[in-house]
Amino acid sequence: MLRKECGEAGVKIHLNCQISEIDKQKLFKVTINSNAFLSGSLVIATGGLSYPKLGATGLGHKIAEKFGLMVTPLKPALVPLLFNQKDLSSFSELSGVSVKTKVSCNNKEFCGNILFTHKMLSGPAILQISSYWNNGDAVHIDLLPDVDIYGHIIKKRQSRMEIKNLLALYFPKRFIQKWCEMYIRSKPICQYTDKELEDIVRRLKNWEIKPSGTEGYSRAEVTLGGVDTDELSSKTMAAKKVPGLYFVGEVVDVTGQLGGYNLQWAWSSGYAAGRYA
Repeated sequence: MLRKECGEAGVKIHLNCQISEIDKQKLFKVTINSNAFLSGSLVIATGGLSYPKLGATGLGHKIAEKFGLMVTPLKPALVPLLFNQKDLSSFSELSGVSVKTKVSCNNKEFCGNILFTHKMLSGPAILQISSYWNNGDAVHIDLLPDVDIYGHIIKKRQSRMEIKNLLALYFPKRFIQKWCEMYIRSKPICQYTDKELEDIVRRLKNWEIKPSGTEGYSRAEVTLGGVDTDELSSKTMAAKKVPGLYFVGEVVDVTGQLGGYNLQWAWSSGYAAGRYA
């Protein structure tokens, strides 16, 4: 459909082209494969650094810098977080296990599943929080966001049921067995002191993980950062300093959450520029 409409509008599409130079005097001059194209307007819709296997590069950021526009710091976002060495040896065997949680970092929090893989944490809640995580930060995970687990334990206060068996009612068996091995000594509930039970609940509600890094641009759904929005008109997406130059989509420092928002931004900013370019 897109090709059909482009054809009807007289658009010429050039494939397998290497841009060697972009310059501007009265008009923009784009040199591609030894051929020069002249235009009064130039729209940069080259995306970010995510998914380099699909051809993503920093070309758009370099063009912005060439014309004196500020580019904010770049990093992978909506991306899995890697286990540190200690957690890797403990949790790699849980690959494929998913747990419903609330994840927080740097005063942001997201509810959703976390997914264990052989070397990292993924899943919607982790991808969301990765946009706010920085190297060295701890990620805090509420493993039972919708459960008053302390109340449930107190109801069983005199029971000889082992704590791991009670917790197994709320978690995948593989996960809670490993978690209990790491953090508590499972015994009958009636044998715990009140303080021990409070500590167990506190850890369940605020499990702390310190990732060693992210999976990088190869697995990031988007790139955080890009052409500074202060450099652009919010109405037309035109560069304020360079008449006729436009930046749209992921090359701009606009990053949405999961759910199609980044695609919507690409389409909406492209439409805005298309009305004026």
